Amino acid sequence: MDYRRFGRTNLELSTFSLGTMRCLRSPEVMYATLERAIELGINHVETARSYGQSEVYLGRAFQSGIQRDRLYLTTKFLPRGSADEVEICIDQSLERLKTSYADMVAIHGVNTSEHLAWVLDESPTGGMAGIQRAIADGRIGHLGFSSHGSLEILTAAIDSDRFAFVNLHYNYFFQRNEPAIALAHQKDMGVFIISPADKGGKLYSPPDKLKHLCDPLTPLDWSYRFLLRDHRITTLSVGPATPQELDPIAPANHQAAFTDEAQQILERLEQQGRSLPPGDRCSQCYACLPCPEAIPIPEILRLRNLDRAYDMADYGKYRYGMLENAGHWFPGRRGDRCTECGDCLPRCPEQLNIPALLQDAHNRFGDSFGRRLWED
Repeated sequence: MDYRRFGRTNLELSTFSLGTMRCLRSPEVMYATLERAIELGINHVETARSYGQSEVYLGRAFQSGIQRDRLYLTTKFLPRGSADEVEICIDQSLERLKTSYADMVAIHGVNTSEHLAWVLDESPTGGMAGIQRAIADGRIGHLGFSSHGSLEILTAAIDSDRFAFVNLHYNYFFQRNEPAIALAHQKDMGVFIISPADKGGKLYSPPDKLKHLCDPLTPLDWSYRFLLRDHRITTLSVGPATPQELDPIAPANHQAAFTDEAQQILERLEQQGRSLPPGDRCSQCYACLPCPEAIPIPEILRLRNLDRAYDMADYGKYRYGMLENAGHWFPGRRGDRCTECGDCLPRCPEQLNIPALLQDAHNRFGDSFGRRLWED
């Protein structure tokens, strides 16, 4: 296992971090998953108040033999509440976790302008004041935030200079947030990549076409290598449901240089992505927005691109099914809400027939409905 400095926290984190949203079948599963993670060299575990019984199960594991001092611990809570209410949340989490401090705390889901306003509130009764009190007395080591929001929200939160690290989405198939990584690096913030295996394309169950393009590596193995070649990135989240699901990070030396073999895979993927004919591929410039029907046009057309180029229909259905079902965590309406108003058409530099492509995407993915694994 390789270790990297997590920005100005100065903590040396393993390049893989254990996310605990899914290993909640029982306290025994949590314990076994933690044991396997430590065996593999993982030294950072991340949880959240909202992840069901995750904090409770982690606390039981610490009481039952998992050495707390072998792991850097992060928990997260939502951007809401007054200073006093936030301190109560912090104390409740620490009690569940059976520890006197959290190495790091992240504001969970700075996704909207309202969340950003909460972060920027400098009043003595605002929620951030409660966090600062907890940092001052040692209950919290370092503060960061996670975001599933727009690039604009991400960069504004990073630019606030209130945070030592950021958790964000970025992977080969979604590179929209690269400017946020660049800004975070400029400000010496740690960069934690959210769910590159799952949100990055369901790469643990890839289609045959993607397997062929990535041969002799697996798509998941290649994706990890692609991300870790970027030394602005500190750590990647892995979210197993069982200890066995950690096995893919064990055999491969993901910390090795991005080899000629990996570079050839990148070139094949790039060539395949460009192979769609004119009028059939969205270049993700985002010029089509805003849509008066609140349709996330670029995201829907990104999913369509991936299906057309790489046969990633299963991933497309998974993500598309979240629309209108996941609130601000995956905002926007489905493609069949398009009224063909035409607002987007003159803004598209590629002159795409966006209403027709949205309908085609809906025909491909529209029978799917998803939900988040946890609720606010």
